[in-house]
Amino acid sequence: MTAAAGTDWLTIPPGEAGFASDPGALLDKAIAENRIWNLHGVVVVRRGRLVLERYFDGEDNARGQVLGKIRFDANTLHDLRSVSKSIVGLLYGIALAGGKVPAPEVPLLASFPEYSDLAADPVRNRWTISNVLTMTMGTDWDELSVPYSDPTNSEIAMDRAPDRYRFVLDAPVVIEPGTRWIYTGGATALLARIIARGTGKPLQTFAREALFDPLGIGPTEWLTDDHGEAIAASGLRMTPRDLARIGVMMLNGGMWAGRRVVPAQWIERSSSPAVDVDEIRQYGYHWYLGKFAFTVSTGPRWTRSRLERFWSAIGNGGQRLFILPGLDLVVVITAGNYDTPDQWVPPTRVMREVVLPAIS
Repeated sequence: MTAAAGTDWLTIPPGEAGFASDPGALLDKAIAENRIWNLHGVVVVRRGRLVLERYFDGEDNARGQVLGKIRFDANTLHDLRSVSKSIVGLLYGIALAGGKVPAPEVPLLASFPEYSDLAADPVRNRWTISNVLTMTMGTDWDELSVPYSDPTNSEIAMDRAPDRYRFVLDAPVVIEPGTRWIYTGGATALLARIIARGTGKPLQTFAREALFDPLGIGPTEWLTDDHGEAIAASGLRMTPRDLARIGVMMLNGGMWAGRRVVPAQWIERSSSPAVDVDEIRQYGYHWYLGKFAFTVSTGPRWTRSRLERFWSAIGNGGQRLFILPGLDLVVVITAGNYDTPDQWVPPTRVMREVVLPAIS
């Protein structure tokens, strides 16, 4: 099932969507107990219907630009940060289906002939676009241990480089390509460059025409750099409701309201493990994959442990899009915990203590 291809969702009570308890009440309890903090929005969609939608007031910023205290509602754009990366991955699949970009197996540097000097390196010459899609280029890149306020953070250094694409492609290769996942915002920048060249359109224009409009997504904003190019890795701003549309489309194998938006094969490749991220998560084509462990009540005195597979897009501050195909469930979470070491805790608890335990 899908929601209507307009601006509004069809809303149903949790009980009609297979929830045994009210997730809104569980959310209120977790917030009151300070187990979840600095939330800006939570949207839960099950079986194509809106089950829970909550918004909160909070301090926010737009990729570092302070916005002050915002009263969030269904129409307020929110930074997606690195959730943007996963959307760029989908855009690559759409462009590929249209014959506008090379297949994943094609050598990467063939798309960047202006850097022919780099192709002389036999290791770089083995790069494929698949290495970019799976972040397995093997380059020395650090966004995770260095704050984004530090100019030595690799993404910030890329943004400030006179040629961001050479900066990414010229980074030292420290391990064999294809063997290990290294979080690399520069990989998304390369994908976006290939998309823009292949389609002949700015990334944000192609995104609007090929993905956002077909899904009935309302106004968005894609922040740009000093050269006027979209900041592909972290610059997209969107409402939680509209981000949920992308999740439902993925649940439906790339379909929306009877229309093919993303090729089914691309959804499958995006949601299939290509490389380990850590001991519990894997990575597909710019999407995280894993399993949630949680406990559900099976009676007054009994509980049962469950594991449920998920696909997710993840952004700094606690931005999340979770897709659980086995439960026909999409959850969007926005928050303001930017650059904090425990930013992962609130969205994880929303899932494990609020949404999943409420499902019958």
